[in-house]
Amino acid sequence: MESVEYKCPNCMADLKFNPTSQKLECEYCLSAFTVEEIKELCAGTENSIPQEAVQVQEDFANHTHLYRCKSCGAEIMADDQQTATFCYYCHNPVILAGKMGGEFKPDKVIGFKLTRDDAISCFKKWIGKRWFTPKDFKSQQQLEKLTGLYVPFWVADCNINVDYQGTGKKVRSWTSGSYMITETQEYRVVRCGTLTTKGIPADGETKIDDLLMEAIEPYDYRELKDFSMSYLSGFYADKYDVDKASVFPRIRVRATQACASLIKSSIQGYSSVSANVEDYSIKQTQWSYMLLPVWFMSYKYKDKVYEFAINGQTGKLAGTPPLSKGRLWLACLGVGAAVSAVCALIGGAIC
Repeated sequence: MESVEYKCPNCMADLKFNPTSQKLECEYCLSAFTVEEIKELCAGTENSIPQEAVQVQEDFANHTHLYRCKSCGAEIMADDQQTATFCYYCHNPVILAGKMGGEFKPDKVIGFKLTRDDAISCFKKWIGKRWFTPKDFKSQQQLEKLTGLYVPFWVADCNINVDYQGTGKKVRSWTSGSYMITETQEYRVVRCGTLTTKGIPADGETKIDDLLMEAIEPYDYRELKDFSMSYLSGFYADKYDVDKASVFPRIRVRATQACASLIKSSIQGYSSVSANVEDYSIKQTQWSYMLLPVWFMSYKYKDKVYEFAINGQTGKLAGTPPLSKGRLWLACLGVGAAVSAVCALIGGAIC
């Protein structure tokens, strides 16, 4: 007799029945569902992969190379015309590791809109305002390490059941004779229903800082295209090493925060509102695996690696530049000398 297995509608991990809660629970993303909910959500699930999709995966595998860095372990994806020479994370040489598996083929891609010259111009403008960075951080040799990189992203659309119940108060005060009168009216505030958050991204690469990738958002999804190997020509791409189950906690936080913000913004006209029940439960998530364009640079200084990123579509940039203590110390000495000279002039004038 065959056993029946159900997958989590949010992260696709196996669900297990909990006798205590009488629900099917996911130990990876902590979602929970009633048996009836799972039957309804899984009713339209397709168990077969179309032959066209199999062929596309095979084509992807045949024309994609995987390079591996022996130093930091990074895995770099490139088309069969590209020769990877160095790791853009640690700058050490990389070696050809073999072909990519078809299961890593992205669904969608946004192509680069910023050229390399555009990215260098953005970088120079940004770094020109940072006086205390090391000289070689601005050098031509460092600029040559600016790499056009397609970063793997899991992008989620979440269906969220909302149950908000609270108490809204309207307070007004007025004076009558020698008395101050305060009137407080309480109202029951209820918001229940289903909301959908669309296009919440989470990068699938452990070696890139998550906050750095969030800092260069958003991407304009109107320019999404079906993935084609032609987009990789002349660029590198990362192979994801974080699966949907692992990024789902980040997705859940952003999705529920968006819902909470929307619900609270819909409650107007009260002096104060206090929540008695506030539950945002994600019941189903639709995933897309995308490659999004980033001009990426890393810089090693004093045994620490600094990362800099430019959104390859919009030009939005982010990063934390290294601080040269020597240049900062010289600047402080210069300021100190100037202050001393001014004080000496003032003192001489008084005398």
